[in-house]
Amino acid sequence: MTMQLEVIQRRENPLLKRTEVSFKAIHKAEPTPTRDALRAFLAKELKATKDIVVIDSQASTFGRYETVGYAKVYKTKEEALAVERKHILVRNKLIEPEVKKEAAPKPEKPAPAPRAAKPAAPKPEAPKPEGKPEPKAEKPPAKEEPKPAPKEAK
Repeated sequence: MTMQLEVIQRRENPLLKRTEVSFKAIHKAEPTPTRDALRAFLAKELKATKDIVVIDSQASTFGRYETVGYAKVYKTKEEALAVERKHILVRNKLIEPEVKKEAAPKPEKPAPAPRAAKPAAPKPEAPKPEGKPEPKAEKPPAKEEPKPAPKEAK
C-alpha cells in the first residue's frame, strides 16, 4: 500500500506569491517518508512541479503511521529562493549548503619550555604582620535582667 495524502488546510498568500498547505500523510507499514518523497507526493497531489514545493516542517508521532507537516507551494522557483530562509532551502535541496572555507592554518606558536627549565625569579613578598594583634579589653559581663513571670493559664 502506498502513501495517502490529506490536505488539512490550504491558504493562498498573494503577498508572497505562494499557497500554504497543512497536510497529513498516512504511510501504513512504511517508515517515515523522507522530505524529498513528501515533496514529490505533494507536487503530484497539488498539480505543481517538485522544485516549487518547499516543506517547512514535518513530524511523525511515535507508534502511528502518519506524518503531519506544513508546506509552501510557490508560483516560481525564483520566488521560493527569494522568500524562504536558507536552512529550509538547504533541507529541501533547492540550494547547496554553504561549505565553510577552512580557516588558514594559524602560525604555530613555539612549544612552551618546560617549567623546570625556567630560571626561578624570586618574588618580592609582602611584609607579614608578626604575631597576633593585642587582644581587646574584655567587656564587662552583661547585667542580668529579671525574667518576666510566666502568665497563668486561664
